[in-house]
Parts: sequence; C-alpha cells; structure tokens
Amino acid sequence: MEDRMMDADKQHDEELEEYSLRPSTLSTYIGQRAVKENLTVYIEAAKQRQESLDHVLLYGPPGLGKTTLSMIIANEMNVQLRTTSGPAIERPGDLAAILTSLEPGDVLFIDEIHRLPRTVEEILYPAMEDFFLDIVIGKGPAARSVKLDLPPFTLVGATTRAGMLSAPLRDRFGVMSRLEYYTPEELELIVKRTADVLQVDVEEEAARMVSRRSRGTPRIANRLLRRIRDFAQVRGNGSITGEITDESLKLLQVDRLGLDEVDHKLLMAMIERFRGGPVGIETIAATIGEESHTIEDVYEPYLLQIGFLQRTPRGRIVTAAAYEHFGLEVT
Repeated sequence: MEDRMMDADKQHDEELEEYSLRPSTLSTYIGQRAVKENLTVYIEAAKQRQESLDHVLLYGPPGLGKTTLSMIIANEMNVQLRTTSGPAIERPGDLAAILTSLEPGDVLFIDEIHRLPRTVEEILYPAMEDFFLDIVIGKGPAARSVKLDLPPFTLVGATTRAGMLSAPLRDRFGVMSRLEYYTPEELELIVKRTADVLQVDVEEEAARMVSRRSRGTPRIANRLLRRIRDFAQVRGNGSITGEITDESLKLLQVDRLGLDEVDHKLLMAMIERFRGGPVGIETIAATIGEESHTIEDVYEPYLLQIGFLQRTPRGRIVTAAAYEHFGLEVT
C-alpha cells in the first residue's frame, strides 16, 4: 500500500514538474517558428481590437506542444484557461455546463477534440459561430428549445488526427496550425532550458545526445532528461555527462535514432513473422500486444518520417533502411 502511495506521489510530482517546464510566453517558446510568428500577429491584432482571439485548431503528432501553446495563448491574451478533453464531454449538457461558466474572452482548450460525440459537436457549432447555445429541454410533445447567450470566447482544439474532424467543425476554426517535428538543434535548446529549470548541469555532448534520440519530440526529450538525471544522481555526481547519458540511454533501451523497445518489437515482428509486409495495422497490433490507435498515433508517424515504414493499399511495409538499421538483409 505504501509503495502504491509513493508511486502516486512521484507521478503527481512529475506532473507538477512537467507543468513548470512549460514556457509561458511565445518569446520563450522554442521551435514551431511559422506557427509562433502567425499566432503573435493574430494575438496582437485581437488585443488591439479588444476582441477575443478567433478559434484555433492545433494538430500534429503527440508531444509537440499543443497543450503548451493553448496555455501561452491564454496567458498572452491575459484571460483564464479552461481545459477539458473530447472523451470527457459525453453529453450536450456537459458542454453546456462548461460554456456557460466561461467569462468574456476566456480560452477553452479541448484536447483530443476529434473524439467529441456528434451530438455534442452539433451544440458546439452555434456556440463557436454566434456565441449562443440552443438546448432542447424535455422529451416528446413537451420538449422545447431554449436559447442561451454566451460571452465571446476562444476555443482551442488539439488533435493528432485532423482528418477525423467533421468538415462543419473544422471549418469553424479561423486559425489552423500544424505542428511539425522539431530539429535536433531546437531540441538541444529545449534540453538545455529544461536542465536549467531542473537546476542540473548538462554537458554539451549529453544535450546533443538526448536531442538526437528524442524522435523530434520535446515531451520525449524532457522525459529522457529526467530519467538520465536519476541515473546521474545515483550512479554519478549529479551532473549529466556524455558517459552517464550514453549508459542511461542503453539501459532505457533507446537506440541512436531514438527507437525504443516497442519500435524494435514492431519492426522485428513485421520482419520475422510477415517477411517485412505488407501487413495490416490490426494484425500488427494483435501481434505485439498494442492498441492499433496507439501504433498509428505514437509510433508510426516517426517510423514513416525516418523512412522505416511505408503505407500501401495492402498494408504496412518495412523498408530497406530498417533492415540496414538492424544489420539484416532484405528478404
């Protein structure tokens, strides 16, 4: 029981730490240059007109800073941020309760917005466009429609699957920004900034090593740095050196390209059991014991980007580059 409580406390501490690692202004936000420049203009224009910012859709692979950007938008607009997620809003009444509690200009952040139920989406359309809710109260002949006025607000939606958004919902966003994977140079700056926040010394070589094994994703870079800090504290003198970083990453089973145990298992299962494909995503998921949507959202985008996987009408195929990475001959 005590062990479970300690684990829960550690997780809570890490969540607070993760929150503290997030930059609070666009000027301190590293990477996503085009997105940042555009948002700077839109926010300044809205403030000059004394209007709420137009609704914003942020999309792209997980871990690239969509939640952080929503916090920055609220901070730059000097308004409150309300956060929720698509799966948490099950009924139109849930959304109505959130919307009617907003103050003028507030930012409402909905993570995984592609998972909103269709009945909730239909309530959201007039709220986004004309700032009112049209709710039906009662059933049958006694049912009646009630119109509720809402204060002007900004909806920031985040999704890893923009293609799953319905066209009517997508068209109501005035700002649509795709977040791209980060360069190793940008990630190196993030690693150094995180080390400063955590008050730990990190060598140039160590920061470079972490940045090149973080799959272009700040969330992974920060997670690896925290784990390497643990190794440096227990097995070193507290400083994150190149040597302790290399040893830590080997123990964490993260290779030179940032591929972890699941990536290896996925690629090797396709090579050994299906001769490199083509093979369907559901078959891959059943073979390695992972959810298909987890593979599609978390693992597959990076493997596609580095050219280790290809999508075809018949299924996924492992490329020659992946065979070469594992020291194997193409069969």
